[in-house]
Amino acid sequence: MKFDTKAIHGGQKPEETTGAVMPPVFLTSTFAQSSPGTHKGYAYARGTNPTRTALEKSFTALENGTHGFAFSSGMAAIDCVLRLLKPGDEIIAGDDLYGGTYRMFTQLFQKYGLIFSFVDMDLVSNISEKITEKTKLVWLETPTNPLMKIADIKAISSAIKTKNTDIIIAVDNTFATPYLQQPLNLGADIVMHSATKYLGGHSDLIMGALIVKDAKLAEDLYFIQFAAGAIASPMDSFLALRGIKTLHVRMQRHCENGKQIADFLSNHIKVDRVYYPGLKSHSSYEIAKKQMKDFGGMVSFQLKDNSKTATFKFLENTKLFTLAESLGGVESLVNHPVTMSHGSIPEEKRLKIGITNSLVRLSVGIEDIADLIEDLDQALHF
Repeated sequence: MKFDTKAIHGGQKPEETTGAVMPPVFLTSTFAQSSPGTHKGYAYARGTNPTRTALEKSFTALENGTHGFAFSSGMAAIDCVLRLLKPGDEIIAGDDLYGGTYRMFTQLFQKYGLIFSFVDMDLVSNISEKITEKTKLVWLETPTNPLMKIADIKAISSAIKTKNTDIIIAVDNTFATPYLQQPLNLGADIVMHSATKYLGGHSDLIMGALIVKDAKLAEDLYFIQFAAGAIASPMDSFLALRGIKTLHVRMQRHCENGKQIADFLSNHIKVDRVYYPGLKSHSSYEIAKKQMKDFGGMVSFQLKDNSKTATFKFLENTKLFTLAESLGGVESLVNHPVTMSHGSIPEEKRLKIGITNSLVRLSVGIEDIADLIEDLDQALHF
């Protein structure tokens, strides 16, 4: 199947009992057994639920994996990956990460004995130089949140596996979605999504996803998911599956609008710098062009006036771009990383990588582009 068909039919079939085209929402915690241990594949809903199974099969198809897992949040999915490790293990991660990921790494798992190194992943050598015999996981975001940096998944995977085939390579694919890139095809071992975002697509659920190809890795992740219990609910699974069926058409418009917004901002007198991998001025434009089908709907930019007053005026003046956390819904959102998504990162670390007071992150929705540009233009007249 081509991707557009997979989004609708991948891993799916009519429900066996009734022939329902859409999977029913199985709101049950337990399932009848004909004899102890004898059942129809479902015993207790923390382990498996038919609605969640349908969604996990869709995840698997979209990322060309063999096993998919749906979690109660993106952070629960990341938590599951880290639980594969033990005290003393080393993790190499990008220096530009979603604030919640950085918080989990440094304020939660670091105190349990995991060792984290944060590097600029623009250069593969920055990662290779950090690898030791204790390195067990390399964590990538690409594009990154919020600076839209691009990591070359294929080159990084090749370099790492040449040194040690046992190192797990995990990619947060939230910004790109499987419509734009499929990390398992490029050498990664685990793909992670905050399915809250583009996969759900309508800002009405919280969910995480992991997809893998390796059977042993899938077995280990399933055990952690089952034992820890951070599972996606049946209703959220239904909503996410419904969202996925329009992922391809939504992403086409997100990409179209994102590129035009980036072009508009690049030529605006109030804007100092635009971060968007689809701009030829982006340092990793060629890698993004090679690795991604298109460039997505996430755009970040810095105002020339770096004051908090000027930035807040802009943020308070938008009308169609709603000032809110999250991203990836059909509606356009505007975010201030310093006070919102990346507020948990210490100021000195934010400034070191370029997350300044005047940095603004846009999740460009699928509204009419003329209305979106008009909104940004009027909001920039402060």
